[in-house]
Amino acid sequence: MGKTMRVREGDNVVVIAGKDRGKTGRVLRAEPQRRRVYVEGLNMIKRHQRPRSMKDTQRAAQTGGIIEKEGPIDVSNVMLLDPQDNQPTRVGIRVGGDGKRVRYAKRTGTEI
Repeated sequence: MGKTMRVREGDNVVVIAGKDRGKTGRVLRAEPQRRRVYVEGLNMIKRHQRPRSMKDTQRAAQTGGIIEKEGPIDVSNVMLLDPQDNQPTRVGIRVGGDGKRVRYAKRTGTEI
């Protein structure tokens, strides 16, 4: 079993490698088994989608065409942004006062 991912949904991250290097965004989805994250507006890919008609009238029919959506980024290519000064930081885990594990920014020591 590998190390756990220290980046979660809702975190603000900066991409440190790849075609979107230097760009920042919010993590929309995390897949720990594949060690991938989906960052809002980054690593955009195009998918061709067929139009679909729904039998229910309450749901709108999906339109067809070329759809742009976020693609996966390996977790090693993103770095968490420190909430205090908005700079990239490494993430540590320590036990809090109540006995629970807490993530913290190694740059400033603040809890995330």
